[in-house]
Amino acid sequence: MSSSDNQPGPLASYNIFSTDPVLSDAVSREGGDIALLESFGERVGSEEIREWGRLANKNVPILHTHDPFGERIDEVEFHPAYHSMLGLAVESGIHCMRYEQPAGDGAYVTRNALMGLITQVEMGHGCPTSMTSGALVALRHQPELSEIWEPLTITRSYDPHLKAPDQKSGLLLGMGMTEKQGGSDVRANTSTATPISGGQYRLEGHKWFTSAPMCDAFLVLAYAPKGMSCFLVPRVLPDGTRNSLRFMRLKDKLGNRSNASAELEFDNTLAWIVGEEGRGVPTIIDMVHATRLDVANWGVSLMRQAVSQAGWHVANRDAFGSTLIDKPLMQNVLADLEIEVEAATLMITRLSGAHERMEIDDHERAFARLATPIAKYWLTKQSNPVVRESLECVGGNGYVEDSIMPRLYREAPLNAIWEGAGNVIALDIGRAVSRNPESVDAFLNELERSRGRDSAIDTRIDQIRSDLAQPLAEVDARRIIEKLATTWAATLMVEHGDPSVSDAYLSSRIAGDHGWLFGTLSESCNLDHISRRAVPINQA
Repeated sequence: MSSSDNQPGPLASYNIFSTDPVLSDAVSREGGDIALLESFGERVGSEEIREWGRLANKNVPILHTHDPFGERIDEVEFHPAYHSMLGLAVESGIHCMRYEQPAGDGAYVTRNALMGLITQVEMGHGCPTSMTSGALVALRHQPELSEIWEPLTITRSYDPHLKAPDQKSGLLLGMGMTEKQGGSDVRANTSTATPISGGQYRLEGHKWFTSAPMCDAFLVLAYAPKGMSCFLVPRVLPDGTRNSLRFMRLKDKLGNRSNASAELEFDNTLAWIVGEEGRGVPTIIDMVHATRLDVANWGVSLMRQAVSQAGWHVANRDAFGSTLIDKPLMQNVLADLEIEVEAATLMITRLSGAHERMEIDDHERAFARLATPIAKYWLTKQSNPVVRESLECVGGNGYVEDSIMPRLYREAPLNAIWEGAGNVIALDIGRAVSRNPESVDAFLNELERSRGRDSAIDTRIDQIRSDLAQPLAEVDARRIIEKLATTWAATLMVEHGDPSVSDAYLSSRIAGDHGWLFGTLSESCNLDHISRRAVPINQA
């Protein structure tokens, strides 16, 4: 309810899950646990959890390289609110739920929806949660290590203390791949690994970006005698002594402020090999595929929260004689934003279902191979303009730090960089097209399910078949990826979307009746209906 001075006030407690106009049905189709998500949506939508998110980002991590007596400790101090956020994620099983039930039972779909809900409130803690979940897939390449580390990791106990792994009630795992001279080109890495015995190695070198350095161990890449290899590097060794991992400094980042990202150096650091020596990239890529899904998911969560904030504001703010949401031009902007979020939600939830079933369904595995980088590329990039335009809807109040909007705006660009920036992902899609023809067939079959529903979609599918019938030229990669993403979204819209939203998506994104920026939908679209879907119902 608006206050007497025409200030809408903050979007207070509301159920983030049940107020989403498409998420519940989308999750149901993929086998997720609706009751659990409704309960969680109410919890993370509370003012208490929102305040945790604000405090965790206002009070950034602090690196302590030495104790008061000059001894090296390499510890990162976090605000209690960050521990509260991460503790809630761990206790909810977001880091381990996918391993608690057989594939196909809906646990991974539920887990991904939980991740999407909690990161609407605070994204930084999602990094260690995601890396822990993905690391276990890669760690299984070394069964003897997995037998030790996995049982300690899939507990739902958050234990932030720096102790030997077997002395903790729960563990978190991180990852370090890039180095200063190579960035995304890990072949340019210079870190070396010297074998000792029994799968143990000594590392020398550095990592330029290692997020969540408070994790209990990291999967890293280094050159062994037989080539680039993957290693598990614990912070505390089994005998309780600290491994020689040196944190040099924390990055002063644009966003993602709650989550520490460190430059670290290896100094005769003890590590255990994971997988075959010389097969480091294929080993760790299993983790990367999982975390790419999460990064795409975060792009959607930022979009949804930003548009919800915009919807709340314009529905409760008067200007020039009437409520903002009743203004045709504002309706056009908000409807355009809502269309983008609903399409993104359908895409990420369908992809979540594919990941759920990929171990037991060949089609889903093949589809996920191509759809995952497409979603990662498109959804992370689209979150930037969506969040920016949503901030403008809120106006000056959205540009001050009392609002959540500046934080969402700073978070948005990161997801397009994390786990492979746009060109890296485009090249990966090119590799999938050339090396995994079964993925192309699976993706095309997915699109064909909507053939006959709309002539413009049919034309697009024919164009895509022609595009993918030949090697993907690097210079054209981004153009074709956009076509793949928007056509996929369109097929999901006509199959599962609200009719008015679906019609508007087809006319604007597929038929081209749209300008360069948001707010340029045709007046023939049902703008009033679509824009009001963006307004969350306050449950307080």
